[in-house]
Amino acid sequence: MLVPRVADGVHLITHAFVNCYVIEDDGGVTLVDAGLPSMWPMLAELLESVNRTPDEIRALVLTHGHFDHVGFALRAHREWGTPVLVHREDARLAAHPYRYRPQRNRFLYPFTHPGSLPKLGRMAAAGALAVRGISDTRPLGPGGALPVPGSPTVIHTPGHTDGHCILHLPERDALLTGDALVTLDPYTGHSGAQIVASAATKSTSQALASLDAIATTGARVLLPGHGDPWTRGAERAVAEAIRIGAH
Repeated sequence: MLVPRVADGVHLITHAFVNCYVIEDDGGVTLVDAGLPSMWPMLAELLESVNRTPDEIRALVLTHGHFDHVGFALRAHREWGTPVLVHREDARLAAHPYRYRPQRNRFLYPFTHPGSLPKLGRMAAAGALAVRGISDTRPLGPGGALPVPGSPTVIHTPGHTDGHCILHLPERDALLTGDALVTLDPYTGHSGAQIVASAATKSTSQALASLDAIATTGARVLLPGHGDPWTRGAERAVAEAIRIGAH
């Protein structure tokens, strides 16, 4: 397996327009987001390819509780005993990953954005409609470095969801942005640095305000929940997202 290394000690797993990440250091492995259920064997294959085992996984950190980020979390917890961390404001959402009310109706939105239909269709085929939530989670607190491999700094970026968080790896000049900033929006089919459409975001105005936290990190590489890595710096990504605005 060719391992997609997207930053120092950070590997990408991507399928059906959904991303999750594996962070390595001498102390073990941290998983960031759990994608879709069909990405489980891809995770196992990646771990084997980098000579890691499931018992080296110290935590699965969820940037937020939506179904396409909770994917295999319950399976990892039950089969491997992996602790799952999520911000307290998204703990209920992680347990019930379809129970959320976006700013606009997510079922009607694709009819006005037909470019999204192939992408949403592939997500559905990859298990997006059959995600089981996880209620046994630990609170993810923003502030200092998280005591897990990679030592990411947790930054609260509400808007997409109430408890959305991004993870900064300052020594690796990388930022895992979850859905606070993506480079492909499955709900519109549009590429470019942007916030996620109102069809899947609780408050686009709050999401736009949270972009300041992304810019402040000054990270060179941004690793989003959807779309390709962004390598032109956080400030430029935020400028483009502000230009594109809410939709």
